[in-house]
Amino acid sequence: MKINARLKKIGDLVEANSFCLDVGCDHALLDIYLVHRNKNIKAVASDIAEGPLEQAKKNIKRERLDDKIETRLGNGLSTYTDEIDTVIISGMGGRNIIGICKENLKILKKIKTLIISPNNYQIDVKKYLTKNGFYIDNEEFVKDKNFIYQIIILKRGKKKYTKKEYFFGPKFLEKKGPLFREYYLRELKSKEILKSMLPSKYRLKRYQLKKEIELIKNEIED
Repeated sequence: MKINARLKKIGDLVEANSFCLDVGCDHALLDIYLVHRNKNIKAVASDIAEGPLEQAKKNIKRERLDDKIETRLGNGLSTYTDEIDTVIISGMGGRNIIGICKENLKILKKIKTLIISPNNYQIDVKKYLTKNGFYIDNEEFVKDKNFIYQIIILKRGKKKYTKKEYFFGPKFLEKKGPLFREYYLRELKSKEILKSMLPSKYRLKRYQLKKEIELIKNEIED
């Protein structure tokens, strides 16, 4: 069964012997990959929509993994149960991820490991989760076709971060590498275009963009 580069990278970052909840599982391709990769992993494939979940059930049955992967219909973290130690949320907007967490704060406090891959607003997500009992354990870039995605692993605990660490990601700053440079070159171009298009009356936004452009230039030109 084919799996895209983003989901494969997420799957490769899951620790052995984990019990995972895949929020918004779609067709359960990640869950199937996880269990095939490591027989000691168990998974719950969860989705708010019945259609994708029915297809997930068919895929799981076809792979003969009914004893390893359970399907649950529900919204966000509502399908969480106490035996789960790792929650995966991928392919959603950052504000949607924050919303899911806000709606289930009691559950959020029980989670040991969070693996997230927001499509946007990554800084906001990191700030929200680190202020709600998590620290950033690892960060990875993955290129899938022409897109570069961030994957962030958070664990239960506390740690303070600087504005620069929130902006780039503390682990990304440590590792850097080719995808770091490519990602932030794209961000730089996008911010420069936006700044050039903004009317002069948007002084605060223009100033913020100017500072972000300087920050990126300083980092990728080191």
